Amino acid sequence: MLLFLIDLVVVLCLAAQLGIAAYFFYLLYWLAGLPRAVEASPPLPDELPRVLVQIPVYNEPMVVERAVRAAGALDWPRDRLRIQLLDDSTDLTSDIAQHAIARLHREGVDAEHIRRRDRSGFKAGALAAGMALCDAPYVAVFDADFVPSTDWLRRAMAALLAAPRAAFVQTRIEWGNGDRNWLTRAQRLMQDAHFAVEQDVRARRGVPFQFNGTGGIWRRAAVEEAGGWSHDTLSEDLDLVLRTHLKGWTGVFLMEPHVTGELPQQLADFGAQQSRWSKGFVQVARKLLPQVWSSDWSAEAKFATTVALGQQLVFPVLAIGIAALVLSIVGHDRLLPFFGSLLWMWLALVLVVLIGMTWGAYRRLKRGGLLDYLATAATVPALIVYLAVANAGAIVAAGLGRKTEFKRTPKTGA
Repeated sequence: MLLFLIDLVVVLCLAAQLGIAAYFFYLLYWLAGLPRAVEASPPLPDELPRVLVQIPVYNEPMVVERAVRAAGALDWPRDRLRIQLLDDSTDLTSDIAQHAIARLHREGVDAEHIRRRDRSGFKAGALAAGMALCDAPYVAVFDADFVPSTDWLRRAMAALLAAPRAAFVQTRIEWGNGDRNWLTRAQRLMQDAHFAVEQDVRARRGVPFQFNGTGGIWRRAAVEEAGGWSHDTLSEDLDLVLRTHLKGWTGVFLMEPHVTGELPQQLADFGAQQSRWSKGFVQVARKLLPQVWSSDWSAEAKFATTVALGQQLVFPVLAIGIAALVLSIVGHDRLLPFFGSLLWMWLALVLVVLIGMTWGAYRRLKRGGLLDYLATAATVPALIVYLAVANAGAIVAAGLGRKTEFKRTPKTGA
């Protein structure tokens, strides 16, 4: 009986992974059918609106000065632009920030260095506190390690103003250290697939897609109608996206202009970042999936949102499936032929999803030649297995409602 239950766990884990694979096949199906997007920037109105730029910072001395300087260089009328450095730091970051803000003041830029008494609500709490101090109708957000080009605000705002029911605009993220080592190359490949396939397809299909926490602009009216920033999950950005969509708002995604950020360069930092993201997705699923399912959204939107939130479960499912398969082999003293067939099918699905999601994005963004692609793609399955082992427990705990602290990813200014 015990061996039967173990075999059943193997089958159920493989079935769950097949369901998640269906989501990626959905993306690839529509990617093949959609025409190439034309991203000509619509004209800006003669009277430009006021924009608030927020930069949340916590103990990031290597990047804070660069972030402030990049915000101050944005091409927007000085009397229509306000910059907030939301500084919750407990180290020398605050001293560096104070001098950087002072330099902007001398250049005639309206900039504030905002310090809170405590770090309550983490990033979401800082963003909400900053919005309470300024009533600008549009709010751009940049994490401390992200650098926009000088024309980024004009191009992103043009797209947002042209879509009156868009709650936000999200632009693609480029990576300044994407070619630093094998780990950053693998991450860049996965992130390219996320932006050039997942984000692009979902946005063009009118399905809710992710705000990535940086490199985007929010419409204040949508944020306020949805209830503002909330810190009861570790993915405050995704939480707000779904709440605005539930209120009837949409989003805009742009491949260009992009912002340039930094990827974790150490495996431990990468694992910690992915753990936070995975737990955040599960927390948002617990909080909002009942509302999504009971909404008047299309079946496509409900399916895409449900699987996108639940795909983080692939890590504990994969870990449990591997363990159960090993026990099955030991118990039967062999690999059952049925499982052998399933494993070959699973391997074929993995290869189709991996290549389908990454090769087109790799070519679209002109990352390099075929051999470089193959060498990078070969490392991705190993990273997935690492995350399955490292983060499975934390994801299950989040699914059971356990709360954890927001832990930032170290930044080096690469």
